[in-house]
Amino acid sequence: MFHFLFPFVPFRTLQGTVAALSLVVAVPALAQEGALSQLYAPRPPAGASYVRVVNPLPAVLAVRVAKGPVQRLGGKAPAGTYAIVPGGQRFGVQIDGKEVARLEVRPDSFSTLALRREAASYALTVIDDTADTEDALKAELRFYNLAAGCSAANLLLAPAGTAVFSAVAASASAARSVNPVRASLAGQCGDAKTAPQSLPHLEPGDHLSLFLTGSAAAPQLVIQPSRTDPFTR
Repeated sequence: MFHFLFPFVPFRTLQGTVAALSLVVAVPALAQEGALSQLYAPRPPAGASYVRVVNPLPAVLAVRVAKGPVQRLGGKAPAGTYAIVPGGQRFGVQIDGKEVARLEVRPDSFSTLALRREAASYALTVIDDTADTEDALKAELRFYNLAAGCSAANLLLAPAGTAVFSAVAASASAARSVNPVRASLAGQCGDAKTAPQSLPHLEPGDHLSLFLTGSAAAPQLVIQPSRTDPFTR
């Protein structure tokens, strides 16, 4: 017969040990709970699409897509988050509280609506952001030519001048997957270049938008991470 001998442990010490063990158990339990809450978070229905507005105009404007939040867009933060809309159904876009358009996008798509002035009102150009394939081990860069009067824009490594994107048409975009690296980039229209900007720290699966705004003679480069509104039932 085996006998197990336990040393005497004062009750206060035992209490402290139990409390410490409770904390050790609680930490992974909380982490697991956080992971489970993400796993079981509400998800958009099949066929949902994602739409955002980008405002390259000088004035900051209050923008709302469908039932998404009102966002103030312009300047150093021209793009809003992607609102979730029902694909194949019409939705409204408001500027400063007034509806300026009713649009429809195909199901399971991503779209950026580029804002522009048209007479005394506003108009929107739909740019398709949907990626055919996605590499979860890489980050995505998407470059938009929204500079007024710029018919073909380039994005260059700085100071080397190597082209990342070439001859992107007006009100259009181009995208590519890249390994997460550190680099400085500059936008170009004709002979005019923007000041170089460093890419933020990138992780695999990140999506980064690079907007060429301003004008053909004085372009500006604005970099923003792409974000999506959380889905609520």
